[in-house]
Amino acid sequence: MAAVDLPVAAEVVRGRFLAFLKVECGLARNTLVAYGWDLKLLLGSLVESGVVVGGEAGGLEGVQPRMLSGHLARLKNERKMEASSVTRHLASMKVFFRWAVSNGLLVKDPTDILDRPTRWKNLPDVLSPAQVRKLLESPRPEPGKEAAEGAAALWMRDRALLELLYASGLRASEVAGIGVRDVVEGLGVVRVLGKGSKERLVPMGKPARAAVDAYLRMCRGGLVKGEGKDAGRLLLSRTGRPLERVAVWQIVKKHARLAGLADVHPHTLRHSFATHLLIGGADLRVVQEMLGHADIATTQIYTHVDKTRLKGVHKRYHPRG
Repeated sequence: MAAVDLPVAAEVVRGRFLAFLKVECGLARNTLVAYGWDLKLLLGSLVESGVVVGGEAGGLEGVQPRMLSGHLARLKNERKMEASSVTRHLASMKVFFRWAVSNGLLVKDPTDILDRPTRWKNLPDVLSPAQVRKLLESPRPEPGKEAAEGAAALWMRDRALLELLYASGLRASEVAGIGVRDVVEGLGVVRVLGKGSKERLVPMGKPARAAVDAYLRMCRGGLVKGEGKDAGRLLLSRTGRPLERVAVWQIVKKHARLAGLADVHPHTLRHSFATHLLIGGADLRVVQEMLGHADIATTQIYTHVDKTRLKGVHKRYHPRG
């Protein structure tokens, strides 16, 4: 199931929908990218099924529920997507077809009778405290180079990045978006702009604070190449520009490899952050707030990771534990 080049008329429909999401709904850039990709796969699948998207009446009147259920099945079977990803695609489809109905491209929403795929049941990958320690200690100075040599001290940036991801449970896009002024040193917290442009304050912890302070004092100044080029961001690339989300992934992958760890990405550190907090006895609502989850059901998956804590609570508090 390869992505296809959409006909011009279909691209027009897709562009109108994305403009609606950006202007009317005010969705964040990463969310728009996700919707755009989901819709490209969907419209490509419909085109392959013979639907002429973007005709005089919008070209969507020929869409049948069986086409959409077939599309979801191919995402799962051919692209090997997890149920959570298929669920996201279904959500994108529902928003798109509701928009199509409201704009007169359809009379009836074909997604009304589609069932929601089973929620993601796989437990998130979590590192042990010892594995986290190995990963955090991976960035180190290159032999024969002084730390104060600017770009040669990028290991300090990487250490600050990894410490923030784990200590504060941040998403890749969130840590990339942190500004220098967002680090509130006096309170030991960092100001984060999360999904839906929701702002929250998250504690950093002493090791993360020390790593960020060392980076600011000894490394960041050497990375700045020109006034305004850094956009006031905390974490900069070798060229002095703000780190992008993709670069964050690459840095985490690089140091995971150096630490001898397999299949580690930024969200692995976020999962580990939440799990280790719960193991230590943190309240689920507090963890939800620090993660920036709108729904506590999203946070509850971490209660299934640490079975030993649940057994301990039962044994301690239940009359017949």
